[in-house]
Amino acid sequence: MKKVSNNWKQAFPPESVGTAFFEEFAMRAQNVAAKVFRVKTAAEAQSVIAEIIKSSDAKKVVATPEVVSPLNLPTILEPLNVKLYTEQSDIRTHADTSDVGVACVEFGIAETGSVCEDGLAIEQRLITTLPPISIVVMNSANVVPTIAAAFETISKVFDRGYISFITGPSRTSDIERVLTIGVHGPSQLVIIAIDEEIREV
Repeated sequence: MKKVSNNWKQAFPPESVGTAFFEEFAMRAQNVAAKVFRVKTAAEAQSVIAEIIKSSDAKKVVATPEVVSPLNLPTILEPLNVKLYTEQSDIRTHADTSDVGVACVEFGIAETGSVCEDGLAIEQRLITTLPPISIVVMNSANVVPTIAAAFETISKVFDRGYISFITGPSRTSDIERVLTIGVHGPSQLVIIAIDEEIREV
């Protein structure tokens, strides 16, 4: 899928990125109801994904192609009798009726517990907004401390396109100021941060 940048890593502020910021990132993400898992390897990430799918009784999953091979999703999902859609046309057709979406994000922001998504491809955006459970995968070393550092990073690679910050599950309190989760997007956001580098960003 097309991306705003094929090399986000080169854009990170050299003194302002790394696992030193992960603990604050995880704490703030959990404070806004995201679930955060930090694992060492892709194999451990597979186990987390399999457990989420089992516990939610998911039947359909949409995923970006870049996570399929490193996480070996077909091997995880076949025994669970779960349909996996990764082709662009299939994602467009099935995203709104899928139970789980799995995608990579570029980096985390410690100040807000947000993740930054390169959403140039509409399929990427469909995967992270339509299924009720959104699983995003990132390298645990790709965390910047502040919103300012995030915009500094973006400014180095952004020419045109679509970038979003995702902070926790979808929430609204439009009606009588009653907080409701999952009305305009996923009711669950799961962040899996992997120490092992599974892809270049």
